[in-house]
Amino acid sequence: MSLKNYILSKLFLKNLGFAAVIAVGGVLILLIWMNFYTRHGQARPVPDFVGLTTLQTKTLARKSRLRYQIIDSVYTTAVQRGCIAEQNPKPGFKVKKWRNIILTINAFHPEMVAMPNLVDLPLRQAKGLVESSGLEIGQLKYRPDLSIDVVIDQQFNGINIREGDSIQKGSVVDLILGKGLSNQRTAVPYLLGLKLDPAKNKILISSLNLGTYVYDNTIVNEADTLNAFVYKQIPEYKSNATLQLGSAIYLWFTVNPAKLTVDSSKIVTDTIPALTTSDNKSN
Repeated sequence: MSLKNYILSKLFLKNLGFAAVIAVGGVLILLIWMNFYTRHGQARPVPDFVGLTTLQTKTLARKSRLRYQIIDSVYTTAVQRGCIAEQNPKPGFKVKKWRNIILTINAFHPEMVAMPNLVDLPLRQAKGLVESSGLEIGQLKYRPDLSIDVVIDQQFNGINIREGDSIQKGSVVDLILGKGLSNQRTAVPYLLGLKLDPAKNKILISSLNLGTYVYDNTIVNEADTLNAFVYKQIPEYKSNATLQLGSAIYLWFTVNPAKLTVDSSKIVTDTIPALTTSDNKSN
């Protein structure tokens, strides 16, 4: 039988049909299996585990058909000790059932760090050392001294703290700085449009303190507080306005762009402003 006759024969066409059916059936079975295996369309939002105890976490995870794994611990005052402090993915993120949620628990005992020696360091260098040690700078207090913006003493809760003393990680350390022997002053920084942390940083490197700050009625949740920006500051920025070292600046925050008119020409770089003497005029 010739090849042409074989291709046109009923036997060949019958076998070809069987092969096509098997191929199509195999593809359909594979698609159905993949759909079942990946649980297509069965994603569900991740619940909020933050603030829950381990028992509550276990109950909620089982109810939500999710698994969880506690991989780390931190110490924070945002939640009670022994409760979940962080999670990944975040609440609301959609995942398939029985997926693993990574959790961080708030430690029962705070982490302690050694107090660094800040004495005789300039403010900018002291700031970097404090932050790298897991601490925060609180109030800047000035006293007459030959030095200007150099650390004279370091305090915790109003008491001098020595190098090497154990202190809870995240604690706030106050700095006593020299202000020179004359009435030194510093320029008022331009803070409009900045979020809280950049505004704090600019105030600090200007040798000033952050006073009270207020959120307006547009701030309704945690996301708003993170996105809020300064729309008003007291004292106001003026090109010739100065303050005594250690003075406070008061801020108002919003998420409403209509409240803010930013003059980009007034936004100065993040550097330590030049200090002036009491002979200069101030507003």
